[in-house]
Amino acid sequence: MEMHLIIKKILITEKSNIDREETNKYHFQVDRRANKVEIAQAVEKLFKVKVTDVRVLNVLGKKKRLGRIMGQKRSWKKAIVTLAEGSRIEVAEGV
Repeated sequence: MEMHLIIKKILITEKSNIDREETNKYHFQVDRRANKVEIAQAVEKLFKVKVTDVRVLNVLGKKKRLGRIMGQKRSWKKAIVTLAEGSRIEVAEGV
């Protein structure tokens, strides 16, 4: 799988900002077919940093209602990547 297709976007939330500042962990939305090894390689090559740990979780889509019709948003995969001491991703800083 292509490296630039694995990482979809960096997640910027209150919790991810706290993780980034305190423990040097970054949150990403990734392709559902990607595994931990592919995610680590993609982050290392795209951002030129050293990855020490990757945690992955599947986020289920929320149920939504439109009148009488029930629907569901898409499910997606989230990766929490821990970087080596001293490594930073400049794109996510200052957001």
